[in-house]
Amino acid sequence: MVFAGFYGDDFTGSVDALLQFRRAGLSGVLVTAPDLALDQEHTDVVGIAGTARSLPTEQMADEVLPALRRLRELAARIIQYKACSTADSAPHTGSIGRVLELSADLFPGPPVPIVFAQPDAGRYTLFSHHFARDDGTVYRLDRQPTMSRHPVTPMTESDLRLHFGAQTELELGAVHWPAYGDLPGLLADQTAAGVVCDAASDEDLDRLATAILTGAGQRFVIGSGGISGALGRQAPVARRLPPLTTTIAPAAGPTLVLNGSRSQLTRRQVDAAAGAGWLVLDLFATDTPERVRTATGRGVLVDSVVGGRKVPSATIEEALAAIGDDSLRRDPNLRLVLSGGDTSGNVLRRLGVEQLRIAARPWGNVALCHASGAALPQLEIVLKGGQMGHASLFDDIRTGQPLPVDPWRLTC
Repeated sequence: MVFAGFYGDDFTGSVDALLQFRRAGLSGVLVTAPDLALDQEHTDVVGIAGTARSLPTEQMADEVLPALRRLRELAARIIQYKACSTADSAPHTGSIGRVLELSADLFPGPPVPIVFAQPDAGRYTLFSHHFARDDGTVYRLDRQPTMSRHPVTPMTESDLRLHFGAQTELELGAVHWPAYGDLPGLLADQTAAGVVCDAASDEDLDRLATAILTGAGQRFVIGSGGISGALGRQAPVARRLPPLTTTIAPAAGPTLVLNGSRSQLTRRQVDAAAGAGWLVLDLFATDTPERVRTATGRGVLVDSVVGGRKVPSATIEEALAAIGDDSLRRDPNLRLVLSGGDTSGNVLRRLGVEQLRIAARPWGNVALCHASGAALPQLEIVLKGGQMGHASLFDDIRTGQPLPVDPWRLTC
């Protein structure tokens, strides 16, 4: 029986939500389109991975509504619109305000909780202001080095009520942590369409999840993997899976990283791979496809972010997918890494992947997945958002080296 269904507005974020539910002991599957077959009888959580975060707002209804309607049909207790914990959105692109509008007719009832805190990833909300860690330092979101200069959705406001309020005419309210003594009542009594909720710890998120699950009927939630995990921990499921393994074997074949991320953290990871002896290639160099085919050694990284060139996203995705497809045809034992939330989804779809399940969690919030499709054997794949992972991540994926100490002290 399905407890929760979620739509993820990019693919790396969708894997993160699936991981958080799995860490809570819930079984789950992620599909890459809303019309694919689903196993409802033996699955606690069903996710649909999408691309809404990178879409113009006027195109979001065509992408989001079919997925939310399919999830509503599952009769799940919780339906979540899963977005990045850095609240990536703007009036013109990936608008969370538009999502709130689209959900109004599908999920009438209490105000929609909006929860973007994810403490294990260094994301906190206090008095509606959002904070995010970068390279060990926690910044107010509009001052965080990556998000304040994001190329598509730069963050100019840390108050999430104002940030999302600029994306919709619907009223937004807030529940601040000093008033958390009566959370169910506070959430239910709001007159606003959506309610921005504070959280600075897993305990705060658990209290929010308990309040959200109070009462009967289907509940719609907007937020990050933090609230996914808390809802999973509070889920009234009959059976929970054992903890995920944190150890994996070295890759049985070559390891290939296809990078579409421009974040500073990813640049450090690319530099670390080069320092570890990887072959790092420019996606648009004419000899790159042939050099990938003939490469030997530690690993290959194909980088679309070289020299600051401006290339349409579709061109990048098509070129990365072509290299990935050729590599998979030559060696099905390939361990594939897709880096970049806004590009990985379309690359994955072009490769014919239809389903993903979490296989292991050796690197904090970066998971190894088993992926499959009608024309694909099962393959090992890692999806990494721009701000995910540690410096040596790519070589650790190749060797199967887990983090010696989990920097976020993730527990379940």
